[in-house]
Amino acid sequence: MSRADARTDSGAGTTGAGTTGPGATEAGATEVGPAATDSGAGTTGIGTTGVGTSAVGTPRLLWSLGLFRSELVTTFRRWRTLALLGVLAAVPVLIGVAIRIETSDGGSVGGGGQGPAFFTQITNNGLFLVFAALAATLPVFLPMAVGVVAGDAVAGETNSGTLRYLLVAPAGRTRLLLAKYGATLAFCLAATLAVAASALAAGALLFPLGDVTTISGTRISFTDGLLRALLVAVLVAASLTGIAALGLFVSTLTGSGVAAMATTVGLVITVQILDSIPQLDAVHPYLFPHHWLSFADVLREPVYWDDVLRNLGLQGAYVAVFGSAAWARFTSKDITA
Repeated sequence: MSRADARTDSGAGTTGAGTTGPGATEAGATEVGPAATDSGAGTTGIGTTGVGTSAVGTPRLLWSLGLFRSELVTTFRRWRTLALLGVLAAVPVLIGVAIRIETSDGGSVGGGGQGPAFFTQITNNGLFLVFAALAATLPVFLPMAVGVVAGDAVAGETNSGTLRYLLVAPAGRTRLLLAKYGATLAFCLAATLAVAASALAAGALLFPLGDVTTISGTRISFTDGLLRALLVAVLVAASLTGIAALGLFVSTLTGSGVAAMATTVGLVITVQILDSIPQLDAVHPYLFPHHWLSFADVLREPVYWDDVLRNLGLQGAYVAVFGSAAWARFTSKDITA
């Protein structure tokens, strides 16, 4: 299929928007006729009189929000998505039950109190199960789940033959890509909150709750500890934005959803291995998972923000690079299915 045909599918050409300005500014005029009619451009004269500026912007905003809502519904109604959330929510319960059984005879986690960070504190305060569960799921389970959703975002539509119809609807390639990335980010937050909420419920049922002893040795109230747990969950979700952008880029390169998901998950595993090789320490600071566990610094008093900000900056760089690459690929490729 030719580039001209692809542009016609996404609304370019001379219909609707024309050269009036407001109706033809979206990413190379990717709207088809209905979008131009909604925005008041074309032959109505609104686009040339200057009185329809708000009339142009409001339908565009409403259409973009509607598109985003549609992507959210599509993403979270899939059985695969619900299964991923269910598995993630089950992990903290399994951790809590295992620790409860291990310590039922008065022993300590890991034997002699040498368990992983956060785990040794769970028996004293169930709130620590939130931090322990996030630390356990962040290296593997959470990024793999995000990789599945992000990898299927565009490639899944291509594989099922619905991508072409989405562009004719009209969606516009830029707005469609942003809606899909926004839905993926929503899944990042939902997945993280599912782990945190499940861990909090299991911790409250299996262990006592109370004031929190920080890594610095000071004590803070349970309410303050709960707010920090929420902040940690948000930071963990933000840590997944880089892999979400990478997965979206991979999804634009292939028409097979399974191949895109497998490639994204494979990249996550590969980068994790690279980050664990001491001989490659020179490149470690540039790998997206390197600062993932920096959220532990939120449990210091005062909070140590340096590594947290480094992590957020690194994820922002990955979003900028791979988000731009995904946009360049998606807006220039021929859509034949």
